[in-house]
Amino acid sequence: MTIPFRVEALGRGHARAGFSCGVEALDRYLAQQAAQDVRRRVSACYVAVDLASERIAGYYTLAAASVPLSGLSEDLARLVPRYPMVPVARLGRLAVDLGYRGRKLGAALLADAALRGLRSEVGMFALVVDAKDDIAAGFYRHHGFQPLGGNARQLIVALKHFGLRAGR
Repeated sequence: MTIPFRVEALGRGHARAGFSCGVEALDRYLAQQAAQDVRRRVSACYVAVDLASERIAGYYTLAAASVPLSGLSEDLARLVPRYPMVPVARLGRLAVDLGYRGRKLGAALLADAALRGLRSEVGMFALVVDAKDDIAAGFYRHHGFQPLGGNARQLIVALKHFGLRAGR
């Protein structure tokens, strides 16, 4: 099977204005704010580019963060040292263009984010996300995320959950 997308860091050559996921805030972020956040080093933005058309089919952002050890479930807390705060990567946004829905691109972008976390020279234990609504929370729970600190929409998953290795 040929992979019809490549995932790469957002750059100047990417046509961002045509992206439409159906959520105005996510569309506007990519078109107007993502490049500024990257330049200011407050987040990294990665885009899935359709190999045939060079269109952006989806994107996600990552930023360094930490969460309190006390907010982790017992299962997750057993996996880390007993420091008060645990290093994580915050998955700030994840969106798929309406024209590419149903192709499991969201799951592929999640896996790409996890692999980048594993390959990072900066230590991080997990991905954390603040789901925008119950549908998004269901998507993340389907992919192994669990509530963080009792908030049903703030979710966490250990990078090891994805079964990836940094060397791949």
